[in-house]
Amino acid sequence: MLFLVVKLAHIIGATVLLGTGAGIAFFMLMAHRTGDARLIAHTAGIVVIADAVFTASAVVLQPLTGAWLAHLAGYPLARGWIALSLGLYVVTGAFWIPVVWMQARMRDLARAAAASQTPLPPAYHRLWRLWFACGFPAFAAVIAIVWLMIARPTW
Repeated sequence: MLFLVVKLAHIIGATVLLGTGAGIAFFMLMAHRTGDARLIAHTAGIVVIADAVFTASAVVLQPLTGAWLAHLAGYPLARGWIALSLGLYVVTGAFWIPVVWMQARMRDLARAAAASQTPLPPAYHRLWRLWFACGFPAFAAVIAIVWLMIARPTW
């Protein structure tokens, strides 16, 4: 029973990571496409909160529940697919941590532009391009991790 409870928590965590990542990307893209600094500031503000509440919680719990599952199942963490998953998790984090900062900075730049009724500054657009580019390897790594968890390939 304990194994199933921990597995459920791990699956929910993976779902939260995948879901918030996809949702945040979608809403940021839709807001950005409007070019409306006020809407972008509002959306980015919500995104920063969502990342702090949902994504950060899952980021902390995922490796804990994963290690617990591996222990309960008798799998060493150095096992091929588990070790690769952990490596991909580090890759995801290497992209996610700067993205959190970028989101907050884009929010602040959009708020300032909205308050002064000026166009979004070049710094916002540079951050947007970098933020957008960071999403692809991070999202691909999460998809690969989910596949590894399901397939558990043997090499």
